[in-house]
Amino acid sequence: MSASLTTTFDIEFPLFAFSHCRDVVAAVSRNGGFGVLGAVELTPEELRVELDWIVAHTNGRPFGLDLIVPNKVEGRGEQISDEAMIARIPDEHREFAAAVLDAQGIDAGDLDERRKGQLTFHHNVSGDKTDAMLAVAAEYPIALLVNALGVPPPEMFDFARRHNIKVGALVGTVNHALNQARAGVDVLIAAGGEAGGHCGAVSTMVLIPEVCRALHQHNLEVPVLAAGGIATGEQMAAAMAMGAEGAWCGSVWLTTVEAETTPTVKAKMLQASASDTVRAKSRTGKPSRQLRSVWTDAWERVDAPAPLPMPLQGLVSEPALKKVDAAAAAGHRGAEALATYWVGQAVGLMNEERSVADVMMEFKNEYLEAFQRVERFLVGVGE
Repeated sequence: MSASLTTTFDIEFPLFAFSHCRDVVAAVSRNGGFGVLGAVELTPEELRVELDWIVAHTNGRPFGLDLIVPNKVEGRGEQISDEAMIARIPDEHREFAAAVLDAQGIDAGDLDERRKGQLTFHHNVSGDKTDAMLAVAAEYPIALLVNALGVPPPEMFDFARRHNIKVGALVGTVNHALNQARAGVDVLIAAGGEAGGHCGAVSTMVLIPEVCRALHQHNLEVPVLAAGGIATGEQMAAAMAMGAEGAWCGSVWLTTVEAETTPTVKAKMLQASASDTVRAKSRTGKPSRQLRSVWTDAWERVDAPAPLPMPLQGLVSEPALKKVDAAAAAGHRGAEALATYWVGQAVGLMNEERSVADVMMEFKNEYLEAFQRVERFLVGVGE
């Protein structure tokens, strides 16, 4: 293919894969795309282990790293201990999370103790460990460094420029896109509200042309990757017809053989439709889309407490959901009903467990077929 990002990153096909799973990241890069490792839940030491493995399994192909350093987060700029951060969680939220588990027959007595092991996310999103994470990244051939939930911090830009690494950023509105472009990002990932994980409210079909046109009108030449609800080559082709230079996908890898998804959640995803997801603040404190379950339904009830700001809400939800995953793996029916994970509305198109290589090949075939289909509508073409 001839697209700006295939040249920039020396890849065959401009399909960028976000994943927390190193196996997915490496497999996408090996098969002509570009894998990006989500590292928000990793310590610097764990990041080094993951990057060592990826380098050993990508056959020299390029890959990227995604960090989340939001512009607004509880505790930013404060010298606050782990104990003090946990103490900021109101009793109402602790008791509600415990009650949801108790109602499904899961003992919630150790949630406070489990919260002590859930602080890596807090340190990463607060920026406490940004320098340490970047110091590890400097040891590896990372080609793209991506930030979400705001303009990348100055230290991320400075690091990337020193090491000749491109900087990417996720955006959910046209104003966010313009701000990021003016700040100097090299790649914009325009994520529509259909996306899994953190996302905005504007649909992908509207957001992509709005962002691309606004960049053109303001003479800002920044390539755009389309994200949100994209799980097929036809959708990727449609996004590129609207001005995108490629696609950024996260959900579609969650039902692959290589994915980190638990067997319980993967089985639920394979049976789910686009209507079986919910966008809410109840998981992290910021709007994110995940698979609907008894857990997500509980937080939508009128008696549920309002979500806390990031990272406090994550300290409420993640310890509970990790306990749910462990119980579901042991066959606990109540835990199976509670189990959830981030996924976009494209889950309705993910109906079969396949390898990453097969997904990549199908994307390429569907992409080509989509353009051939459109070509047939043009009078005189090929005559």
